[in-house]
Order: sequence, then C-alpha cells, then structure tokens
Amino acid sequence: MIKIVKTLLVVTVILGAFAFTTPVKKKINIKESTIVWKGKKIIGVSHTGTLKLKSGYFEMENDVLLGGNFVVDMTSLTVTGMDEKNGKKLEGHLKSDDFFGIEEHPTASLLFNNISKNDQGYEVIGEITIKGITESITFNLKMKNNVTTLHLDIDRSKFNVRYGSGNFFDDLGDKMISDIIELDITLIF
Repeated sequence: MIKIVKTLLVVTVILGAFAFTTPVKKKINIKESTIVWKGKKIIGVSHTGTLKLKSGYFEMENDVLLGGNFVVDMTSLTVTGMDEKNGKKLEGHLKSDDFFGIEEHPTASLLFNNISKNDQGYEVIGEITIKGITESITFNLKMKNNVTTLHLDIDRSKFNVRYGSGNFFDDLGDKMISDIIELDITLIF
C-alpha cells in the first residue's frame, strides 16, 4: 500500500511539473513596430503621422497572451502627408502644451490588465496614460506569429488635450477638431 501511495505521489509531481509553465516576457522590437495616428477636423480635413515606441513587452505562456505593456515616445511624433513647412508647423503645435505637452509628458503608455480570447484574437481591458492621466480602455488585438495589430480610438479630451475641442469651447465653427484620435498599431516581437 505504501508503495502505491509513493508511486501516485511521484506521478502527481511529474504531471504537475508539466501542467505549470512559467510565463515568458517577449520583448517588442521597437525599431520594427509602427504606430500611425490620424486626427481630423469636424469638417473632414484630416492629418496623419507616426509615433515610435520607447519600450514594450508581451507576457506569454504557451503562445497565449497573458499581459503586456508598452511605452510610446511622444517626442518622436511626426506629421506625414504635408509639405515640409506646414508639416513641421503642425508637428510643433501637436508637441506644444495646446496638445500633448511633450516637454512635461515625453511618454504615453498602455498596460494590459485583463485579457480574454475571442473570435478576432483577444479582447483586452487596459489602462492608457497620456499627459499623466490614466483612463480605462477596451480593444481587440490580433496576434499571428510574431506580429500583433490593434486599432485604438482615443478620446483626447479625457487626457486634457483641449485645443479645438467642442467639449471645452463654444463657437469653433469649422475650426472644431474631433476629439477622437485613431491609432493603428503594429507590434513586432
């Protein structure tokens, strides 16, 4: 009887060792990853540009996403699709205190808190921090091989980005800027 109990104990320990694996942090390749932003006026004129990552990782277990975090370098903000003079002017304005105030807030971040699998890949509930203000955000994320894609619609007014916002100013007319900033993000790891 003692021999059977010992054998069962050994089998339980061996099976338990295989059942529990340690999550692994997979570093995001910040040079290969891309963030494309789009903002627009209410009348439909839009502007686009890019941002770069400063750091980031995914927490994985057996190719299943468990967590993640990435930091955006707000000083890397660029404007695309405009002539150089007007592009630099808009870029400077977006970096100023009217918008993202990058001197005081040089980074933004996204932390994954709760992740569940769905038909598109994963639904993520996380925390996004811009200008030192943190808000909850929910989004879908697709992951295939070592490439992750996601789209975020961010309400800039929640982060004290007030310039041209109808939430803060009246009588803006055609100078009103949409509060929604679109981000298309591709993360390589």
